[in-house]
Amino acid sequence: MAKFTFNMPDVGEGVAEAEIVEWHVKVGDTVSEDQHLVDVMTDKATIDIESPVDGIVVEVAGEAGDTIAVGSMLVVVEVEGEVPDDTEEGEGAAPAPKAEEVAERIEVETSDASDADDALAADPAPEPLPAPTPAPEPRHEAKVLATPAVRKRARDLGIDLSEIKPAEDGRVRHGDLDQFLAYNSGGGFSPAAASRQDEEIKVIGLRKRIAQNMAASKRHIPHFSYVEECDVTELERLRAQLNEARGSKPKLTMLPLLITAICKTLPQFPMINARYDDEANIVTRHGSVHLGMAAQTDNGLMVPVIRNAESRNLWQLASEIGRLANAARDGSAKSDELSGSTLTLTSLGPLGGVATTPVINRPEVAIIGPNRIIERPMFVSDGQGGERIEKRKLMNISISCDHRVVDGYDAASFIQELKKLVETPVLLLTE
Repeated sequence: MAKFTFNMPDVGEGVAEAEIVEWHVKVGDTVSEDQHLVDVMTDKATIDIESPVDGIVVEVAGEAGDTIAVGSMLVVVEVEGEVPDDTEEGEGAAPAPKAEEVAERIEVETSDASDADDALAADPAPEPLPAPTPAPEPRHEAKVLATPAVRKRARDLGIDLSEIKPAEDGRVRHGDLDQFLAYNSGGGFSPAAASRQDEEIKVIGLRKRIAQNMAASKRHIPHFSYVEECDVTELERLRAQLNEARGSKPKLTMLPLLITAICKTLPQFPMINARYDDEANIVTRHGSVHLGMAAQTDNGLMVPVIRNAESRNLWQLASEIGRLANAARDGSAKSDELSGSTLTLTSLGPLGGVATTPVINRPEVAIIGPNRIIERPMFVSDGQGGERIEKRKLMNISISCDHRVVDGYDAASFIQELKKLVETPVLLLTE
């Protein structure tokens, strides 16, 4: 028997280290060649690492959430005979792994009370206990006859047993409690919610990346936000008309129309469609609009990118939005589809709320957030010099900007020009 050390392989693209997301084997397991050993996450994607040999696992390099450098020991396998000829012991060459779906598994760990007991027992000099406080005066309920279970239930409900008139024998029973609660229509005595145990969730994988990126964005970028109300009644009417005549084309949502309006407005405000390298002090104003589309998935927030959004029509945008959203949700999105955006659009749809202050997707300098559409009565022109009240569809559009690059005046001017297109949607269909 010999020990074969399989090192963390070079996955390319300049990756120097990777995070362990999930082990699929443990010490003592028998593995075969090409068997799935572990999932690791780089800055680009989640990678499956497979075993290059048959044998028994005798050592693994850490647990989920740990970071391992390329070339360092990943797993040690005991093999029959000698270490394979094509690999010297300690090197562990393996076929290049393939990038698969970006996924995370959150490990839930419950705390063990015995650990706390052991820690207390090991403390050579425990803190002195505070002086005992005088015992409180006994409550009236102590004079009432009731079983311990009834007393506990009454305490949990915040009920003084002396307030309850027992049905018989002078002893308060569960039925008496039920009658008291029914008579008082709850009276605030029912618990607000069922008790739940604490749980600890280890932050790993994609969730850890999201946490790091959001913290870096707020730490480095001085954010400011601007919100404007837009009347989208005509825009919604145009969308309905286009959908009626769409034939086999994909159904239009509000997003393709908004993206078209954004792309038509950006040439006047190139500082919005930009990326800021704050280490080199260089702002790159991009000609093409590579629009990031923040999408919520079961694994967390992902931002697939619509390349050259300005060159696509409404139907092409709708098709690409659907394709990228599905790829993000099922984990099939490729690394180049999740990077390189120059501006991000984030929408919560019906959950959009009145206004949002979204966090910028660094190193971009702006992020746009359409909010929920609501109906309200508004004063509109009656065409005869007067006004009438009419039900209109209204939506707030939010923008957050990097104040190092974008001034407040420019952000407000951009949104006002965007509002003109949104409220006069026929302009979206013109050159």
